[in-house]
Amino acid sequence: MSIIIAVAGKGGTGKTTLAALVVRALKEKGQGPILAIDADPNSNLGELLGVKSPSTIVGIIDSVAKNPDQIPQGVTKDRYIDLKVQESLNEEEGFDLLSMGRPEGPGCYCFANNMLRGLIEKLMESYRYVVIDNEAGMEHLSRRLTRNIDTLFMVSDSAIVGIRSAARVSELVDELEIKIKDRFLILNKSRGTKEALLSEIKKAGMNLRATLPLNEEIEDAAVSGRAVFQLSKDNPLLKAVGEFLVVSQVRKG
Repeated sequence: MSIIIAVAGKGGTGKTTLAALVVRALKEKGQGPILAIDADPNSNLGELLGVKSPSTIVGIIDSVAKNPDQIPQGVTKDRYIDLKVQESLNEEEGFDLLSMGRPEGPGCYCFANNMLRGLIEKLMESYRYVVIDNEAGMEHLSRRLTRNIDTLFMVSDSAIVGIRSAARVSELVDELEIKIKDRFLILNKSRGTKEALLSEIKKAGMNLRATLPLNEEIEDAAVSGRAVFQLSKDNPLLKAVGEFLVVSQVRKG
């Protein structure tokens, strides 16, 4: 069974960058194969992994809905979509990428979530780790796309509003009764942990696992559009991610 790592947080906190760094860290630790799932409608995970996704689940579903004649005789709609989604997997060295895409119409997103949930269940046996980059609004969790999570990393920047947003994510998964073995707060783009932030974290009852400082190389990579695999191996942020993956007791398969 795969180990599921989910990364969540409001937009702008660097959650997608963190998800990409987790994929790289796992790959370099020899923990593949890894399935990276871009469940954010903005679909930026592929760019940070240096992968261009030719199609998305929502795009496939929308195409089938508009052109039902493309379905071969004797093949059900669900089976055809399943096959097309399998074909859309970007197979890279050590990891594959699956992109959900942006919803195009009413009901489409819900159906895409159901398809993705079914695919994850089918793909579980083929991957050692599944790393999910979640959308800021946690829409897929509210629809119970991911029922069991081994480790949830809630990402915040050095702002009270970010801490509170991360706390709401934690409360949401409790309300939905999603099974999470471990959950940790990651304070990203830190300019120094102030007492007010620590007080807010304690008030929220969150477990602060790591404080990651602003990283010039990553900022430059974001501006130039470079992937995380182009970062230097001695990048302190990459090293920090590798360390807290171990400290967080993410299971080795």
